[in-house]
Amino acid sequence: MCERLDRPAPAPDDAGSFDAVVLPHVAAGHRLARWLMRDEHDAEDVVQEACLRAFQYFRTFGGGDGRAWFLRIVRNTCYGWRQQRTTDSFDEDLHSSARPQPDPETLLLQSDDATSIARALSTLPDRFHQLLVLRELQGLSYRELAEVTGIPVGTVMSRLSRARVALRGALHSHLQQPGMPARPCPREEEADAVLA
Repeated sequence: MCERLDRPAPAPDDAGSFDAVVLPHVAAGHRLARWLMRDEHDAEDVVQEACLRAFQYFRTFGGGDGRAWFLRIVRNTCYGWRQQRTTDSFDEDLHSSARPQPDPETLLLQSDDATSIARALSTLPDRFHQLLVLRELQGLSYRELAEVTGIPVGTVMSRLSRARVALRGALHSHLQQPGMPARPCPREEEADAVLA
C-alpha cells in the first residue's frame, strides 16, 4: 500500500501522445475558429497558432477530454486575435441610411434558412455567439462547454437559454426586414393543418 503512495504522478506521456489527443480534433477546432472569427483565412491562422500552443503546452495536459482542452485553446486564441484586431473604425456602408434594393439573387440567399441563422448568429454578442456555436454546431455537452469556457455548468445552461432567446429575436427581426418574404410560423402551419 505504501508503494502506491510513493509512485510519481503520471507523466503527460501517459495521457497519450499529441497526435492521439489533439490531431483528431483539428477539424472541430477549425469549424469553431471559422464561426468565432467569421473569416476563413483568419480561422486557418488561428487554428495553426492553437496547434502550436497545444504542442508547446502539451506537457500541462493532465488527461481527460482532449477535445475540450484543444477547443478551449482555439477559443482563447480567437479571443487574442480579435482583441489585437479590434478597431473602432466606422463602416459607412453598414450605417448609411440609403439602402440599395436587393436583387433577386440576394433575396433568394436571404430566404435560405442557413443564411438567415448565420446572419442572426453574427448579430449576437460574443458570449452568446460562442455558446451557441459550441453547443449547437460543435455538439459539446454542458460539461464540455463549462470546461471550454471556464464557467460553471449552471451558468452555461442559463446563458444558453438567454442566447437562444436572443437568437430567436434576431431571427424574428431579420425575417421582418422590408423586402423579405413573410414566412408563417411553423406552429401556425400546424394549427392550420389541424383545423383544415
